[in-house]
Amino acid sequence: MIKASYKKYTLRFKQPAGTSRGIYTARTSWFISILDADNPLQTGIGECAPLPGLSPELDAGFIDKLSDICRDIERYCDLTPDVLAGFPSIRMGLETAFLDYRNKGTKIFYRNGFTEGTKGIKINGLVWMGSPEFLDEQIRNKLNEGYACIKLKVGAIDFDAELSLIRKIRNKYQARDVEVRVDANGAFNPANVMDRLNALAALNVHSIEQPVKAGQHDFSARLCANSPLPIALDEELIGIGSFKQKQDIINYIHPQFLVLKPSLHGGFGGCSQWIELADVSDIGWWITSALESNIGLNAIAQWTSTLRCNLHHGLGTGQLFMNNFDSPLYIDNAELKFDVNKTWNLSLLQND
Repeated sequence: MIKASYKKYTLRFKQPAGTSRGIYTARTSWFISILDADNPLQTGIGECAPLPGLSPELDAGFIDKLSDICRDIERYCDLTPDVLAGFPSIRMGLETAFLDYRNKGTKIFYRNGFTEGTKGIKINGLVWMGSPEFLDEQIRNKLNEGYACIKLKVGAIDFDAELSLIRKIRNKYQARDVEVRVDANGAFNPANVMDRLNALAALNVHSIEQPVKAGQHDFSARLCANSPLPIALDEELIGIGSFKQKQDIINYIHPQFLVLKPSLHGGFGGCSQWIELADVSDIGWWITSALESNIGLNAIAQWTSTLRCNLHHGLGTGQLFMNNFDSPLYIDNAELKFDVNKTWNLSLLQND
């Protein structure tokens, strides 16, 4: 017989993380633990990491749903893609917990080059919003660390100042040497977005994530058709549960890229559907974490390591927290890697 429980844990940022939606100083995750009542050594743990302001499930009885699932955990042993579509972070937590359970709590879900420590995952260097001086410092640090793909959050400070920072990169590095991505988090509006896309395209920016707020499907479709800069959808994919709804979004808006976050976009099962549809429509995609702890990041990274994608992924967020869990994950030469000689330490979660 399988039993389950959950525990709340607050991760604290080493320094405030700014986005167009506000500044994060902490974020909360809930960890699902499952065990075999007849064999206490057979355990698994998974992270549910919804984001306030982005995850509709937080307003849809999140804690009640988590409690109900833990009371009847055996119902969720086999998760079809449509199960828990409205609770993507819970779905990802369950997927991870069962993967861990089936692998005897080792937190190694797939045997491949990544988990054997012989192959890394290419990641982008994430630059957070802030003053021009803070942005400039972050960019210099990322370039010095060898990142060939820089992702900047834009839309918080003066746009000309943001362009100036990108121009500084381009004065030193050509697009073939350093890829620049920007993420507006919906900060632009229909009146200014095309001028801003033209300005970014002139600097050979690779792509822009979610230039305008989600939900403007007609406008977003026209924008994707006419933009001088490839557009990637992110927030637009939140809350789209069924395969048919996903297909409709892909066919109607037809973006150039999808940015897939399992905690927001349907867990691994839901993201696999997005990938299937994107591949059929010749749309690119990459995987990004959503400020999970190392437990969630480990699951996302291992799943990503099984996919065929040569683009840089957004998986460098494990270093953001002062009270993250010691894990085999580490970053070396702008790649996320797995140290087979390092063990997990979850004492912070157990003692919290």
